[in-house]
Amino acid sequence: MDPITLTLVAEPLIRQALQEDITSEDVSTTAVMPKPHAATVQLIAKQDGVICGLDVFERTFQLLDSTAHVERHVAEGAEVRAGDHLADVYGDVRALLSGERVALNYLQRMSGIATATHRMAALLDGSGTTLVDTRKTTPNMRVFEKEAVRVGGGTNHRYNLSDGVMLKDNHIDAAGSITAAVGAARVHMPFVRKVEVECETLDEVREALAAGADIIMLDNMDHGAMAEAVALIAGRAQTEVSGNVDEAKAAVIRDLGVDFVSSGALTHSAGILDLSMKHLRLLD
Repeated sequence: MDPITLTLVAEPLIRQALQEDITSEDVSTTAVMPKPHAATVQLIAKQDGVICGLDVFERTFQLLDSTAHVERHVAEGAEVRAGDHLADVYGDVRALLSGERVALNYLQRMSGIATATHRMAALLDGSGTTLVDTRKTTPNMRVFEKEAVRVGGGTNHRYNLSDGVMLKDNHIDAAGSITAAVGAARVHMPFVRKVEVECETLDEVREALAAGADIIMLDNMDHGAMAEAVALIAGRAQTEVSGNVDEAKAAVIRDLGVDFVSSGALTHSAGILDLSMKHLRLLD
């Protein structure tokens, strides 16, 4: 994660997570270690996968102890194996004990998403189709989850509602038609923004083309309809496939020749990568 995003966007959220976990004091840690003492602990992989979130992991401890640091043995985005010794964490033992769960929660979640993204991106490799994420993220976790998609080999779609124009079925219903919705968007938005239109039928694709949509999303269409839509569009707009895209669907989409395939499953259905902090020892 770039330093500006980590400091300005992610850090306040990490602080909230620590405050959620420590409302007054960590009574367990205070009981056994009432005074500061330098210590180290190992970060160990318990599953195969892609590691992501090491900057967030380290910053969590630094918010509890400014001297804390992580000595990494793998790089961000590296493929790791169960049993690998990934890093050593150094700092006040109280910070290591109190920050452990929050730091691991971020690292495990981000690594799980990066691992799932890596698998799906591999299915599209060489096809010319780019895998992108969606806004189907955990509340207050978007900055972490979208970073994990990027590290795993995917690309970020719009970050939030202020980031781009996407006219979905309810927007179109509100405007009265695709033509009216696209026209209204052109009047309202800066000229540098593109307009994407969600289409569920070939007739909607035709209307979106005629209205001058920049990107046409083929939403929940069957394979034959998607192929027909791509032929109909014929490069006059960029194309995106969406709707219940999992690894099985990604594998058959690759031959359609679409520009993008978006998958909410990358963030809303990815599991964690099992990681652990072990072998803590006090330093002289």
